[in-house]
Order: sequence, then C-alpha cells, then structure tokens
Amino acid sequence: MNRKPFILGAIVVVAAAAIAAWYFHRQPAPAHELVLYGNVDLRQVSLAFNGAERIARLDVEEGDRVTAGQVLGELDTRTLQLQIAQSEAQIAVQQQVLQRLKTGSRPEEIAQARAQVAAAQADAELARQQLERLLAIRQTTSGRAVSQQDLDAAQARQKTALAQLENTRKAQQLVVTGPRKEDIAQAQAQLDVAVASLALLRHQLQQAQLKAPIDAVVRARLLEPGDMASPQRPVFTLAITDPKWVRAYVSGPDLGRVKPGMAATLQTDSHPGQPLAGRVGFISSVAEFTPKTVQTEELRSSLVYEIRVLAEDPDDRLRLGMPVTVRIAQGGNAGSRR
Repeated sequence: MNRKPFILGAIVVVAAAAIAAWYFHRQPAPAHELVLYGNVDLRQVSLAFNGAERIARLDVEEGDRVTAGQVLGELDTRTLQLQIAQSEAQIAVQQQVLQRLKTGSRPEEIAQARAQVAAAQADAELARQQLERLLAIRQTTSGRAVSQQDLDAAQARQKTALAQLENTRKAQQLVVTGPRKEDIAQAQAQLDVAVASLALLRHQLQQAQLKAPIDAVVRARLLEPGDMASPQRPVFTLAITDPKWVRAYVSGPDLGRVKPGMAATLQTDSHPGQPLAGRVGFISSVAEFTPKTVQTEELRSSLVYEIRVLAEDPDDRLRLGMPVTVRIAQGGNAGSRR
C-alpha cells in the first residue's frame, strides 16, 4: 500500500494549521478593545532645608513611607538657640524702658528735683548778697577797700548761680511733666522691632526641621548628617504615591478611539491575572516621535500622541518605570468611570 498520499496530506494539513495560527496571532487587537503599552509614572518632590547649616540628623531611609507633616531631618540649631536667648533678653530690657516711660517720674524723683531747685535758689541768693556787700563796701570807701577784680568775680558768681537756678527749674519741670509722647512711641517701636526679630528667629528654628509635604515614599537620600545643607542642595527625593498614572502612546489612526474618562484595565508582568482599574485622564494635543521606551516595533518610527491613564492602586503594586499593558474598552464597554 502506497503511504505517500497520506503523508503528503498530513503535511498539507499541518502547514495549513501553522499558517492559520500565524494569521490569527498577527491580527490586531479586537475592535472592542484598544491595547496600548506604557510605563508607570509618578510625581517626585525634591526636599531641601530652607537654611544654610550643618545637618544634625536624618530620620528616614530610602524606601521608607512618610506622611504629610512628618519630620524627616533637622539642622544644627545651637546658634539659633543662642540668638533666641539674646533676643529674649533684649525684649525684656526694652519692656522695662517702655514701662518706665509710661509710668513717669516717681515721687522721690520729683522731690529730688525740687530740692535741687531750692539749693540753686540758695546759691543764687548767696551770690547776690555777696555782690551787694562788695558794692556797698566799695561805695563807702570810694573804691579803695574792694578791687575791681573782686567785684568782677562776685558778678560772675551771681550770673553762674542764676544760670544754674534756671537749669534746675527746667529740669524740675521735665520731671514733673514726665516723658514726651514721642519718646514713648519711639520706645514702643524699638520693642516692636525686637519682638519681630524674635519671631523671625523662632520661624528659622521651625524651618530647621525638614518635613514631608505629602504622603510619599523616600526614593533617594542625597545628603548625610554632617553635610552642609542649603536651599540649593536637595536632601531627599520623594515619590508621591497618589495619584499614579501610566504614560502610554497611541497612534494617529487610533487617537479617535480614546477619550478622557474612558475606563481602562492595567496589567503588569509582576502581578499576572490581577489587573488594576484605571481611566484615561489626559490626551496630548501635540504629536511626537515615539520615545525609545515604547515596546511595540510598529510604533517606534511613527508619530504618536501621549496619553496618561490614572491608576487605582490601593495595594501599591505599581513602581516607577514599571511596564504596563493598557486595555481600553471600546463601543458599549467604553463607559466613563464615575
């Protein structure tokens, strides 16, 4: 019996099956589903201290999760502490100055001023009497008993005593009247300046702590305790865990199949069979040449449009740069997520 026809027939059947399988696999995704390929993208924050000082401590490591407001590190604050103590002492002194001006003169000071006026009056009266006595003697002796020099000295003493009396009277008036309003206002302004300086120092003390602005994961720790920090030198890089999105690219012919708000399914190699839900959040209005990271050979030399698919990742499976397959339902299954 000749088996060649049977063998030939079997070869034909196998070849036909292989061609059918190849044709089936080369077909594009079903019309009811658009398949795209992209990578996970996260927002990142670079944190730096607001002042220039040496780092005293850092409290978190790479990979640690941090919450908004958590202290991540602190600068050396010894100099600030000393400046704050000095400022507090200056405020105390200025408060006493202002209080003394507002209170005015004490009764003892007024009494002392009056006593000084009385003493000046007595000196002036004594100088007057001495001058009159010399003038009388000179008149009775026809100028022989009193020299002109003695007379000039007595007149000078009287003028000095009268001037001293006038000064003490004015000083008494100032003591009784009390400080001027302008002096009180000046002292108050100086106190306000000191208080503002203290507030600035305390603010700088608070700024010596580096706090997380949002819930995130520490992606990089760039400095260490003992390093000199400054506003231009980031200490940490944080990866914000919410929101997360997948950056993918769609070709021009498929652009009309994607609209903001459309539901999507996200699949990763690290969790096969456990897709994540998502929705289209952004579609670029500008075409660009396909980036090298796109994994499909058909698109690498084409003009494409960037889209971002926001991901729902409550278990934090997605990592920055992770490749993701995005499936966007079409037709009746393409409802927007509410």
